[in-house]
Amino acid sequence: MSKRDELIEKYAADLKDKCGVTPDMDFLRKVTIGCGPSIYNRDASTVSASDQSELDTVKNNFLIKKLGLSDGPALDDAINAVMDQYGRSERSKFRAVVYYLLAKHFNKESVYSK
Repeated sequence: MSKRDELIEKYAADLKDKCGVTPDMDFLRKVTIGCGPSIYNRDASTVSASDQSELDTVKNNFLIKKLGLSDGPALDDAINAVMDQYGRSERSKFRAVVYYLLAKHFNKESVYSK
């Protein structure tokens, strides 16, 4: 099993155990591949819910640039909802899991089928 496949299994377990979501494995794979090499870097592979600059990066680089959404309070609300769903006390929130949940929230799975 490749390192990426191992990480995808770890992300699927987080979605199931910590977020209460049955993952769409094909979509999770696409989101993980979309994260690029950051998934292999311990710091870059996670999102800190308590770091506003980190949350701004998720909003600007993922929601606005990648998913093509317009800036507004709905984006911040969605990020907060995902952080609550993942569990605010959970220290390691994997970026791929956060992106997966946000893409599902906004019904933007089609962005990954191009």
